Parts: sequence; structure tokens; C-alpha cells
Amino acid sequence: MSPAPDCNDSPAPAAPAPAAPAPAAPDPSVMRVSYERDALDRADLAPDPAAQFRRWFAEAVASGTPEPNAMTLATVDADGGPSARVVLLKEVDADGAFVFYTNYESRKGVALAAHPRAALVFWWPPLERQVRIEGAVERVAAAVSDAYFGARPRASQLGAVASPQSRVVAGRADLEDAYAAAEAAAEDTGALARPDHWGGYRVRPSTAEFWQGRRSRLHDRLRYRRDDSGAWTVERLAP
Repeated sequence: MSPAPDCNDSPAPAAPAPAAPAPAAPDPSVMRVSYERDALDRADLAPDPAAQFRRWFAEAVASGTPEPNAMTLATVDADGGPSARVVLLKEVDADGAFVFYTNYESRKGVALAAHPRAALVFWWPPLERQVRIEGAVERVAAAVSDAYFGARPRASQLGAVASPQSRVVAGRADLEDAYAAAEAAAEDTGALARPDHWGGYRVRPSTAEFWQGRRSRLHDRLRYRRDDSGAWTVERLAP
């Protein structure tokens, strides 16, 4: 008879394969783009910044820039603390003010109540262009907010009603429950009314800078500055 196999004669388990090395983190210090697409001269500018913005905005849309109306909005709170976030431009109105909408009780709304000034930045990579706006902020008229709210998709209206923007919530379920409650209430009342805590702001420019990327980091920077008479002065800034 053959001897019974000894358990110690069983093949040893294969050693685990060595873990693949983690990919090296990208090094931002070596990332460079040479901007060579266009130039900007004083003679190229429209008489006022709103007209110039509309011109560049149309070109940004035509270039295929994703969400060309996306802009960084920077504010300062009552303690002097800065904060920034991306919001969407909804209009450059007849007075040349830049209009956006939000929750008045959000962090940005509370900051604007304390310090009604803001800075906006648009960045359009395909055109190698940037626009910076700074100025005083005020709420748009209630009727204007009503009209815009009424034109929003119903899901966006419900989101504005349901979300306590910038407040701490226990979890996603709380938001979903609030949305469902708002939706159920709206079924009984029909059209949704704009909540009092939601509406628009106008940023009235005191300065507006148009930046065109150039080779060797010698970018073109032309700034409109409103003088004491209300007229616009144009200045070239060093890059």
C-alpha cells in the first residue's frame, strides 16, 4: 500500500502578487501652457465694460467653452473672512450690472448682507481669456426675482424651496425628504411661488479687467475703472 499523503506535503499557497506601485502624483510645478492664441489692445475695446463683456461672452459661447456663464464669486463676511464659489451668471442687465440668483440665507447671502461688495472671475480656456469684475452688490427688484424664478424648471424651483443652503444637514435623506415635501405641497397649490429667502443680486462694476494670455507670460491686461464722474477710464496693467 502506498503511504497516506502527509498534510505537510501539500503545495504551499502561492505568494500574493506584489502590489502595483501607486502612480506618482502629478507635479503642478512643471505644468505650463504658452498662451499664443490672440492679443488685446486698447483699440480693440468697446466703449464700456458691459459691451466688451457681451462681445467676449459671445465668442466664449461660440468657442465651445463648457458653461461659459460660470463665474467665481468672492465675498467677505462680517469678520473679514473671504470665501469663493462658482455660480452662474444669468444676465448683464441694461445698466451693465452682472446678475446672479441664490439663497439670501446662504453663506454668500449672509456675507453680502454684511459687506455688499463682490468680485467675479470668468475663465475661458479655449480663448486663453479671463475677465475680472469688482463692484458694489444690491438685490434685484422682487418683481425681477419673481419673473426669473417663474421661468426656472420646476425641479430647480423645488430645489430652491427645499434646500436650506449652506446649513448643516444630517444626511442626503434629509434633503430628499424636504424635496419630496415641497413637491407634495406644490401639487396642492399648483404654481410655485418664489420663497422670500431666494432671489437675485446685481454686481455693479467699479472696475472690469479683460485679460488675454500672451507668450512669455507677458499677458495683455486692460482695465476699465469708473472715475468720480461715472465715466470709464481704461488702463493697461503689467502682467
